[in-house]
Amino acid sequence: MAKIDFGGIVEEVITSDEFSMEKARDVLKDETIVVLGYGVQGPAQALNLKDNGFPVIIGQIEGDEFWNKAITDGFVPGKTLLPIEVAAKKGTIIKELLSDAGQVATWPIVKECLNEGDALYFSHGFAIVYKDQTGIVPPADIDVIMVAPKGSGLNVRRNFLDGSGINSSYAIHQDFTGRATERTHALATAIGSGYLFPTTFENEVY
Repeated sequence: MAKIDFGGIVEEVITSDEFSMEKARDVLKDETIVVLGYGVQGPAQALNLKDNGFPVIIGQIEGDEFWNKAITDGFVPGKTLLPIEVAAKKGTIIKELLSDAGQVATWPIVKECLNEGDALYFSHGFAIVYKDQTGIVPPADIDVIMVAPKGSGLNVRRNFLDGSGINSSYAIHQDFTGRATERTHALATAIGSGYLFPTTFENEVY
């Protein structure tokens, strides 16, 4: 892990040189990546994954404006665009990119779709840190991970398209498989992150 001095503060970072796209493809080659939510972060992360050659399935409320946006962006109903529960059942990596309220509302459904060894991925720590309010307590037999891009979904996509990438923080809340860290680094690389900064779910929220 490299150390970079940012204005007198030395940060430990992982760069694309340390975790390449080739390595990310190898780590994720047997995974099925499902993106729940096509609102703010969902489109950018899903399209970046897709453009980098990773198969992606979108889970969204059928027929709403975000469902239709996913169709416009090239996702195909019945194949790569599915209702939330149907999509979640297919994933080995479930990206929880619904709004905070959406995550709370759909958690009973999503929880039932999780299998031993799956990974539950967030881009914001709120649901886990405030579990007493959200009721989102993942089962013990999965990985719980986070990649939090340091920008809006619009900038995640824009920076990807112009080749600059976007910096992200990452965290491991639960490592059941022993592969949580490499899964997280691979997913961060796959969505176009440049520098990766370690954090915790709590620090990301606070």
